[in-house]
Amino acid sequence: MAFEIIDTQEKFDAAISERLRRERETISKKYADYDELKKKAAEYESTLGTMTKEAEENAKKYSDYDSKLADLQAKIKGYETGSVKTRIAHETGIPYELAGRLSGNTEEEIRKDAETLSKFISSGRTAPLKSSEDAPSDSKTAALRAFTAKLANNE
Repeated sequence: MAFEIIDTQEKFDAAISERLRRERETISKKYADYDELKKKAAEYESTLGTMTKEAEENAKKYSDYDSKLADLQAKIKGYETGSVKTRIAHETGIPYELAGRLSGNTEEEIRKDAETLSKFISSGRTAPLKSSEDAPSDSKTAALRAFTAKLANNE
């Protein structure tokens, strides 16, 4: 095969027409599904926009759930601590009214505080049932005491 000089446009067009045809076929095969891919990309972007909007709405809707959960857990802990204090107060003989005065974060600390308080409550001292004061030497004072005693007893 000898080299031929191309000196006219017709010869040039004839020489490269086959090469151009093959290149066009290659490109058309390569990008044959371009319209289909473009359509899918538009659908994906639409779906992504919708999902992003829904995610933002849900984020707004559930934004305060963490604080509500923390508040509820704190309440539950308070109720559990109160229940433990009441139970320990009952076990150690402390009146119900004083159960709230017990301190501590764990059951052992509350029990230790209850035992200490229980010692003070049941120290063996009892209030006198009757006045231990001497009888008044003054008859006027004695009469007033007798009168108030009768009022108190509804006699």
